[in-house]
Amino acid sequence: QEAGVIFDVLVVGGGATGAGTALDAASRGLSVACVERGDFASETSSRSTKLIWAGIRYMGTATAALLSPKLWQHPVDTVHQFVGEMKMVWHCHVERRYMTSVNRHLCNWIPIAVPFNSWHISPPPMGHPLFGYFPFLAPVVFKFYDALSVFTCPPSYVLTKSRAQRDFPQLDPDGLKYAAVFYEAQHNDSRTNLAIAMTAAEKGAAIANYTEMVDLIHNEAGRVVGAVVLDRMTGKQWKVYAKKVVLAGGPFTDQLRSMEAGKIPPAVRGSAGTHIVLPGYFVPHNMGLLDCNTSDGRFLFILPWLGHTLIGTTDKKGPAETLQNPPEDEVVWLLKESQKFLRKDLKVRRSDVLSAWRGWRPLAVDPHATADSPVSRDHVISENPESGVIFIAGGKWTTWREMAQEVIDRVVGPSGPPSLTLDIPLHGAEGYENNLAIQLIQRYGMDTTVAEHLVKTYGGRAWEVCELMQPTGKAWPKFGNLLVEGFPYIDAEVLYATREYACTIEDVLSRRTRLAYLNRDAAVAAIEPVADILARELGWTAKAKEQQIQAARNYVESYSGR
Repeated sequence: QEAGVIFDVLVVGGGATGAGTALDAASRGLSVACVERGDFASETSSRSTKLIWAGIRYMGTATAALLSPKLWQHPVDTVHQFVGEMKMVWHCHVERRYMTSVNRHLCNWIPIAVPFNSWHISPPPMGHPLFGYFPFLAPVVFKFYDALSVFTCPPSYVLTKSRAQRDFPQLDPDGLKYAAVFYEAQHNDSRTNLAIAMTAAEKGAAIANYTEMVDLIHNEAGRVVGAVVLDRMTGKQWKVYAKKVVLAGGPFTDQLRSMEAGKIPPAVRGSAGTHIVLPGYFVPHNMGLLDCNTSDGRFLFILPWLGHTLIGTTDKKGPAETLQNPPEDEVVWLLKESQKFLRKDLKVRRSDVLSAWRGWRPLAVDPHATADSPVSRDHVISENPESGVIFIAGGKWTTWREMAQEVIDRVVGPSGPPSLTLDIPLHGAEGYENNLAIQLIQRYGMDTTVAEHLVKTYGGRAWEVCELMQPTGKAWPKFGNLLVEGFPYIDAEVLYATREYACTIEDVLSRRTRLAYLNRDAAVAAIEPVADILARELGWTAKAKEQQIQAARNYVESYSGR
């Protein structure tokens, strides 16, 4: 921080929303700083169901509310709520289209089958009797869902019982009537978050992870004019001044707000969701499954992800925590629910759980809203009239860009520069093309799975990773030394991770690669080789290296496994 420098905006939080806010501000020409106390995506943004989904559930709840007795009791409010919900769904479709068209290197379409074993569901999904007939309605509903994307997504279709045995052989054919199939976008959430942060830096944002806000700076009038920040790697503190401070701490936002002067009413609470990861053979590699009516009425996704099977999620209110520590009863519940539509001879066992994790969604209300203000079902942007601090919380992965745009619109006002992010490709888009993996194989003589992984992870930047590779000493593959057998991660990625702000072993195992999320035991095995590479690259002392190894072991052990 140079003496006398005052940023236009200081963003506190480096998850998808915080990094996106920094990107939006920087791309408008504002001077912006962004600090994150941990790593980018170290909390909520790396622990999602990995979908850029366009709000199929919100469409259902909106329709259920419209067709309820509330329509006759409070017609104006009910219709207004329905319109608001459908606008939110429309915005989700716009944002999903941005990700799948402008950022193809980060997203792929995934067909999701909704199987039906009867022509009437009881109890009905979302508690409305109309949805008891969803087996009849599903094909029409999903075509309408396609239409909201102006048919830019692959078309939904009907999967007959006979075709299901071919395309989804893990489905139990006994009693199966048919399955309705629709499409959502899928991504690697921590890598998307990192791409947003890297793009913000490319646009001029001063952005740093492991830099924690420890206090807010108030002027004599009580307005916040900056923050005291701590470099958690070195222990150094300094002051960052800004004309406007935006808090984007997800479920930890109230902890940040507590540093404002005066009484701060609570606004954000957490809702924990557990996911489990199983071997990939429980679903086809190119199709997922949605149970829209679990035993407690929630949606449950069973999806192929990075060669594995991802199942989630649960929903339990509670204070947010940093370590994973998924509750065992939730792991068991997910296993039990996932067996519902699978063949009886395909047992889903506790020993099949390779990894399990837990993340917290922020549920927000506006503490500064007037009594007649509408309640948001989506995200909340609120400004403290006394301190001038703005916080943003809530929302979902799909709408990260929209949320960032809205908060910077609030900062600059109606006469300020407009947002440009809807046309900005994220880090890795340049140089990406469909045949890039083939080009890498032909140039470097690497394994096909490694090449495909590098392209999917780094996009056009895969060339930069390959330039760091060392020969394997084998006839084939010639390049690409694996960190752990059975996974496509290579040692060159650890080196490249340091160019992507990685500071710890945990950063590499959890978010630059996804090894800890896929297989806890494999992540434990990779700790030592990753530590060796990082120690050489970052200049760790022997003591620092041992501390890093112990910290990584403690973190990886917080995941549940076999």
